[in-house]
Amino acid sequence: MEKQFPKNVRQIGNVSDEPKIYVEDYVDTYVNQMKGRYADHPLGIALAGEIMIQDGQPVVYISGAVRMKEVAGDGVDIVLSEETIRQVEEDRKRYFPSEEIVGWCLIEDGKPMGRHREISKIHTRYFSKDQSIFIWKDAADGEEVFYAFKYGELMQMGGHYIYYEKNPAMQNYMISTRKKIGVTPSEVVEDRAAKDFRSAVRERMESKTERQSSRFVYAASILLVVVVLAIGISTLNNYDKMEAVQTSLETLTRSVNQPQQQAETEDPDVENSEGEAGTDKPDTVKQETEQVSAPEDGQDTGADAAVSQEELNLSEEDYYTVKKGDTLDTISIKVYGDSSHVDAICRMNGLSDGNLIFIGQKLLLP
Repeated sequence: MEKQFPKNVRQIGNVSDEPKIYVEDYVDTYVNQMKGRYADHPLGIALAGEIMIQDGQPVVYISGAVRMKEVAGDGVDIVLSEETIRQVEEDRKRYFPSEEIVGWCLIEDGKPMGRHREISKIHTRYFSKDQSIFIWKDAADGEEVFYAFKYGELMQMGGHYIYYEKNPAMQNYMISTRKKIGVTPSEVVEDRAAKDFRSAVRERMESKTERQSSRFVYAASILLVVVVLAIGISTLNNYDKMEAVQTSLETLTRSVNQPQQQAETEDPDVENSEGEAGTDKPDTVKQETEQVSAPEDGQDTGADAAVSQEELNLSEEDYYTVKKGDTLDTISIKVYGDSSHVDAICRMNGLSDGNLIFIGQKLLLP
């Protein structure tokens, strides 16, 4: 099946140039995360993905990123050793076996124009495939410039897209990398898929309420028919009792409608510890999440849907449990030593509002 352009995208800059560049959200998160690790010498990242012709135009998809061990060499010059290139290829085969190297990224202080000649030389030697990508990112202010290799040279691009989809390979690489550098969260938390289960629980409860209401109406209708038949037969030859039959029918109809209305406004299966039905509180959601092992077959968990712990080989040290007084800023400082990872934590856990966290919530750390 021919690959389709991503529908869930965010445009950065002017995207009228070719090739069209699509950077997966986890890759963008990782590059921004690495910006915070810059320490007085350039930091390199190899980019994995695919280059193709789609709808008659060149397109580059960047779905993986691998950190280069050594970048700086002679004095202030940028140098990539053969050992560094071998290391990149080994990591690419391990974490992104179905992708290819489609370019690289350099994080440093300063402006890219001063290094244009040496950057072009490095790119031509190691990443010279037509339409391959070079990204320069300023470690100080986060400014970034995209270049594409075409017509034998690096040419600056006007913009690119950030796209969102399941990317377990990149997420697994991010977790593995964090383990290697010794960052260890202090508490055990559950898989990020729990956030999707909360929505699944609510939908299943609503469906259950609707089914219960339908069954009740059906049973009441059957009962009404039986009563009508019984009364009709017994009064078939007695016209004088028809008025009593009419009165009985009206009374029975009212008795059927009242329980039905009560069933629609109350859910006896959803109560908190104080007996309040239908209250949507964090603790209630957590209990409901534990009762649901997985979404029903065919249920769509969204573009930010999470992968299972087994798929990502997650362990206890990959998570953090929110405690009283915690904010995303304090969590970032506890785990990483600074508050620069708040946005990455939000992206990893599908949080649209970083203030909506609650005690006991379990966050997957990037």
